[in-house]
Parts: sequence; structure tokens; C-alpha cells
Amino acid sequence: MNIERMRTDVAEALAEVADEPAAFADDDNLIDLGLDSIRLMSLATRWRAAGLEAGYLDLALDPTVAAWSNLLEEKR
Repeated sequence: MNIERMRTDVAEALAEVADEPAAFADDDNLIDLGLDSIRLMSLATRWRAAGLEAGYLDLALDPTVAAWSNLLEEKR
């Protein structure tokens, strides 16, 4: 699990909710960009299976790739 995979997975999730998903920065609030709770839970489940020991609530508290990358580093 790494930040590049996070970015790819988030881009895929955003593409599911927008006709043309906007590019996003690591510090953009992904909820504001259209990431909903169902897709956030899906990401949490996928990443937990890949070894990220963070759950839905961890991700929802600060919904940015930058914060999630920090979680990844903290949980290693």
C-alpha cells in the first residue's frame, strides 16, 4: 500500500460519482469533491485488505489523501 495506489483508488471512486471527475490535490477535501460515505467505506475495506490498519472513521475524520498517507505511515 502506498500513496500512488491511494491516488489511483480515489480517482476511480470519484469517477463513479462525476461525469468528469476533477483533478485533485493531496490536501483537497474529497467529500467536497463528491466522495460519498459508501465509496469511502469501500476504500477503507479495500485498503484494509491491502494492509492499511485504518477504518472508515479514521478516513472520514480528515478526508484527504495527505491525511490518509500520514495514517499509512503511522500504522506501519
